[in-house]
Amino acid sequence: MAYRAFFGLAREPFGADLELKAILQTDDLLGVQERFQYAVRLGAIALVTGEVGAGKSTALRWCCGQLHPAKYKPLWITASAGSILEVYRQLLAELDCQTASSSRATLTRMIKQQIHDLVIGKKQQPLLVIDEASLLRLDVFAELHTITQFEGDSKPWLPVVLAGQNNLADNLLYRTAIPLASRIVARSHLKAVNRQGMEEYLGHHLKIAGLKATPFDEQAVTAVHQGSGGLFRKANHLARGAMIAAAAEKSQTVTAEHVRLADSEIF
Repeated sequence: MAYRAFFGLAREPFGADLELKAILQTDDLLGVQERFQYAVRLGAIALVTGEVGAGKSTALRWCCGQLHPAKYKPLWITASAGSILEVYRQLLAELDCQTASSSRATLTRMIKQQIHDLVIGKKQQPLLVIDEASLLRLDVFAELHTITQFEGDSKPWLPVVLAGQNNLADNLLYRTAIPLASRIVARSHLKAVNRQGMEEYLGHHLKIAGLKATPFDEQAVTAVHQGSGGLFRKANHLARGAMIAAAAEKSQTVTAEHVRLADSEIF
C-alpha cells in the first residue's frame, strides 16, 4: 500500500479485475469479438488460442459482456483433465441443474432439455465458453460435439467458444476430434504485443489507477516488454513490482533496474 501513496495511485494498478468498460480495446480483442459474434450467429464453434497470459480470458469476458443479457446466456466453464462427465456436470451447474447421475446418456439428455427450454421457452440464446480447453483430454474432444446436436443436427442452438494455449489447435487435428473440429467456423490467435502495444497497455492501466503521466522511463518500458515477452499477465506483475521497487528507493521514476529487481521475484 505504501507504493500507492508514494505515486498517488487511486487504486491497485495492473489488476485483472477490471470493469468491462476499462478493458483496453486492442485490435486483437476486437478481432476476437468479430469471430466470437460470427460463431454465435451461426450456432457454430469458435477457437481462441494464445500463450499463457496473452489475455484470452479477458477478451472472452469482454465479448460476453457485449451480449444483451436478456437475449443471451453465456455458460462459462473452466476445463480440466477430467472426463467428459466432469464437463457435463460443470455445464449443468451453469444451467442451475444439479444431478448425482454418472450416466452419459442421462447427463446429455438433461443438458439438451435445459438448452431446449432456454431457446424455446425463455427465448434466450445460450453460449458455451470453455476456458483452458487445451487441458481437455482427447476422448473429451471425441464426444463434446454431441451436446451441440439438436433435432438431427438441424438446430444450431448451442454455439461454443474453445479457448486455450496453442496446443489446443494441434489437439483438434486428431482424427477423434474431427466431428468437433468440423464445426469450427472462426479462429483467433492472441499474439504477444510489440513494444508500442506494451507502452499503450501500461499507460492505459496507470490512467485507470489515477495517474495522468507515466513514471516509467523509456528503458523501463522496454524492460517490461522484454521481460514479459509481450504477454500481459507477466507485464502486470513486472510493472507493479517495479513500482514497488522504485517507491522503496524513493524514486519517482521507474527505471529498467527496478524492472530487473521485480523480475528476480517472479517466474
